[in-house]
Amino acid sequence: MSEPQQRKSYLNSQTRCVECYPNKTGFALGSTDGRVAMDFFDQSESSLEKRYSFKCHRLTEDRGRVAYPVNAIAFHSDRHGTFATGGCDGFVYTWDGEKKKRLFQSPRYPTSIAALSFSKDNNLLAVASSYTYESGKIENEPATKIFIRDVNEVEVKPRH
Repeated sequence: MSEPQQRKSYLNSQTRCVECYPNKTGFALGSTDGRVAMDFFDQSESSLEKRYSFKCHRLTEDRGRVAYPVNAIAFHSDRHGTFATGGCDGFVYTWDGEKKKRLFQSPRYPTSIAALSFSKDNNLLAVASSYTYESGKIENEPATKIFIRDVNEVEVKPRH
């Protein structure tokens, strides 16, 4: 077994989740400031130029624009190169990583999205909706629920 690579995230805030690309070329990081970073295992100059980050899980509320932590990332498949993110805002979004565009926004879940997972055939998405203590201990904490939903092709297929 070779030595593990060690990296410094180029995001400025705490990492909440990491997920490897299905094609084994890189990984995605989710952070507490509502950002996702796309990075590559290859550290050549050309790969470093391809990496990027983007803002997501941000809502306009009474107190202004609020960034919510990204708790979960799940890749749909290497066929489409799309992925889903889940955050403390209670939403799941799907993204086209190549075009850097949002494809779909789910209805809001009862509380934070703690975890996501596509089935092996990519036809189902499991969503864990669970309070993740982003606001500390609260009265009447929402119940933890697991949702299994069908994945519609338009939610995960890149648009041309």
